[in-house]
Amino acid sequence: MTVAEIDFDGAAQGSPHRRFNQAPRLEPMVELEWSRAIELPRSAISATEPAGLRYAWVHRAPEQRVLDLYHAALASDDPVPSPWWLRALARGELESRTDAFRVEDRVHRLLSSRPGWEFVPWAADGESGYWEFMPSEGGRAGYRIPTTVLHTDRHQGWIDVLPAHHSSAPQPIAVAGLAGLRARLGEFEAVR
Repeated sequence: MTVAEIDFDGAAQGSPHRRFNQAPRLEPMVELEWSRAIELPRSAISATEPAGLRYAWVHRAPEQRVLDLYHAALASDDPVPSPWWLRALARGELESRTDAFRVEDRVHRLLSSRPGWEFVPWAADGESGYWEFMPSEGGRAGYRIPTTVLHTDRHQGWIDVLPAHHSSAPQPIAVAGLAGLRARLGEFEAVR
């Protein structure tokens, strides 16, 4: 059968059966839509600060639309990758996405002004990157995962620190915001 013998509705000419007599029905898939919403461009891999990662739809779209799609994605009962700030915003613990960006930028200014701290942009899907204290990577016992500062929604200080470690990650240390991080940086940097 050639293409010329196929009707536009998908049935062969002269065929008594019409298989495709209606237009295809398309339904949006929330999971796919959410995946696209958090997707970053390839250029974000080389970001040197949190602002360099804010190019996904969740960072730019109207905040209420982001929240609506996030809630729809949560309805699937599957884990939904998302930025720390969106989880907090959805629970009403943050007033706006802008407030979260301010938290990230302030932590970045503090850590980037100190020797040894490096911003790592390739965090888990949807997350905002993290900082590593590179001098803590070595040590007496050889290579280890360096001291890490990351943002969290598990408490309203928004900052966790994972001490340098070799194998399984230790419990994160909850830090009381930027002031708490500034006050304890000497302690976190002393672990070598």
